[in-house]
Amino acid sequence: MSTPSFHKIAIVGAGAIGGWMGVHLARHGAQLSVLARGDTLAALQHNGLRLHQGGEMHSVAVKASNDAAVLGVQDLVVISVKAPAMASVAAQVGPLIGPNTVVLTAMNGVPWWFLQGFGGPVADRALQCVDPDGAIARALPSPHIIGCVVHASCSVDAPGVVRHHFGDGLIVGEPSGQDTPRVQALHALLKQAGFNATQSPQIQKDIWYKLWGNMTINPISAITGATTDRILDDDLVRQFVSSVMLEAKTIGEKIGIPIAQQPDDRHAVTRKLGAFRTSMLQDVAAGKPVELDALVTAVRELGQLTQVNTPMTDALLGLSRLHAKGLGLYPKQ
Repeated sequence: MSTPSFHKIAIVGAGAIGGWMGVHLARHGAQLSVLARGDTLAALQHNGLRLHQGGEMHSVAVKASNDAAVLGVQDLVVISVKAPAMASVAAQVGPLIGPNTVVLTAMNGVPWWFLQGFGGPVADRALQCVDPDGAIARALPSPHIIGCVVHASCSVDAPGVVRHHFGDGLIVGEPSGQDTPRVQALHALLKQAGFNATQSPQIQKDIWYKLWGNMTINPISAITGATTDRILDDDLVRQFVSSVMLEAKTIGEKIGIPIAQQPDDRHAVTRKLGAFRTSMLQDVAAGKPVELDALVTAVRELGQLTQVNTPMTDALLGLSRLHAKGLGLYPKQ
């Protein structure tokens, strides 16, 4: 692929993070399109995309449609949806993807492309829990992908209206780890658009490190309704969280992404963020499907692939899955 210009940019999933990124990119001069539906689509068509940040309201005009063919081929497609929606999204985005289109996946958890060209003994294996029939990989082949890890907190005030709370970090990297012209160009664009962007030589390690905190605190908060400080203040719960994290740490070592820290080091990072409601707890409150597969089931599957026993992860998954099924927020049987 040749180095793209990233002038035509589409956001798929104009929620909290996608909306925040979209406004910054449009203000920097991008021709912004948004694939949306329902109330969000109507709001974008009437009012544009709006962002509350730093005491100011920023508004940008966008081309919004529920039909990717209307938007056409893009230079850059930013996918920022919750993992349960990814299969549906993959079936819709084809008209956005040309031979040189870059697809930036700004999502939580383990993505479908995680082991492509990476993973030591399990390299190139497909993860059944996130892409069971391979439909996502066929729709979005790995050569188009650049990975992105988001370190920011945003929320949706109303359809098409996003509020930024704190953090502005974006880590980007090629799944192969190569320092390509296109990832250099994307890194430069994101910095120019106002993000605290860094380029990673191993984006899987950055994904895994973020997951290391999210895979426990998120589902526990969803089950209990507790904020992060209360979870870590309970000695027994914190010990359970640490036990799950140690299983994931062992898996990471097996596939080439060791974490030098111990669970208590990561807990200290989480505590600095204060008392907050996790994204999964917010999803439960809003009646939205939960991201269990990308955050927890994927770790269990990677444990099976690497022959690492995961009894604590299994317990967390079982309880979380039972809770979500009871609320109708985990449709898989």
